[in-house]
Amino acid sequence: MISRIDAHHHFWKFKPEEYGWIRADMAALRKDYLPADLEREMKAAGINGTMPVQARMSLEETGWLLELAERHDFIKGVVGWAPLTEAGIGATLEGLAANRKLRAVRHVLHDEADEYYMLREDFNRGISELKRFNLAYDILIFERHLPQTLQFVDRHPNQVFVVDHLAKPRVRDGSMSPWLENMRELARRAHVYCKVSGLATEADHALWTKEQLEPYIEAVLSAFGAERVLFGTDWPVCNLAIGYGAWVEIVTGAISRLSEREQERIWSATAREAYKLND
Repeated sequence: MISRIDAHHHFWKFKPEEYGWIRADMAALRKDYLPADLEREMKAAGINGTMPVQARMSLEETGWLLELAERHDFIKGVVGWAPLTEAGIGATLEGLAANRKLRAVRHVLHDEADEYYMLREDFNRGISELKRFNLAYDILIFERHLPQTLQFVDRHPNQVFVVDHLAKPRVRDGSMSPWLENMRELARRAHVYCKVSGLATEADHALWTKEQLEPYIEAVLSAFGAERVLFGTDWPVCNLAIGYGAWVEIVTGAISRLSEREQERIWSATAREAYKLND
């Protein structure tokens, strides 16, 4: 039986002042989402392990996620946050990475007012510290950030990068270009992986169809190959548009034509490689 890892989800104890990105019209998200809630979903969908990802840019949350990982065996690793632009980031990362469950860091790039934030010198100095601690970096962007992302990853050819949510293509508009061309170019970089996650929320939440989503999944599979594609749900954010089990079913169908080995890569082996998971 193929092991399945959900390499992208979130936990939170909801407080409006701490999660400003969860707007008043996102009623489904304005409550606590904790390990017991996820465990029910993953067991029903046949998921064996998970990786929580930061939802706040705070060291406090990173510490909390690592604590949860210590208490719950199904949590295989954590994608946390660290202040990458700070001068003392090396020491901060050393302290965080002492916990082997920290496998990557992420900054909410697509919410920065500066569209070229990722090219800042101080940010790149922080990125250059990650390899020393065997940490990957998750890239959270919109499609429009892909041109500068190419420059960004080229600055760090020995750093593992994982693109979240297929770089958030404009699914609602049915647009494939220039997303497709830029993703194909990004896929030429062997140190860049892509996460099949968060796609339905980029479509019309009420009117999306499986047929609308599948071309984007197929495009990423064609560009990156199963060797560098990994699965994630973006739970509970996905609940705005699609249930946990329904997303698992869509991905299952989209990759059903692939060999068993290729499917295993997408479900778990790619995540284990990209994030250097121990088990």
